[in-house]
Amino acid sequence: MILLHRDRHFTFRFGDAQIIPRFHLDGVAAGVRVSVFRFDPATEMRLGLLTTATVGEGGWVDLPEPLFVTSRAGFVAVPEETP
Repeated sequence: MILLHRDRHFTFRFGDAQIIPRFHLDGVAAGVRVSVFRFDPATEMRLGLLTTATVGEGGWVDLPEPLFVTSRAGFVAVPEETP
């Protein structure tokens, strides 16, 4: 099978307000840097950089400061490209 398209980002959406101290990125290797962006839930456009972090063992990203996400909102995690 030939992979034609793969999103290079992970979108997290929440129905209720949440405090997010960490999240999981399936298939992303430990040591990869991740940029975390706020986005507009209606248009899905990125609105601003919230934080950066590094993927840890097992794909877990521990944030330097927890994210506060309002209801019906979320964030986008974008791993750096690896050569």
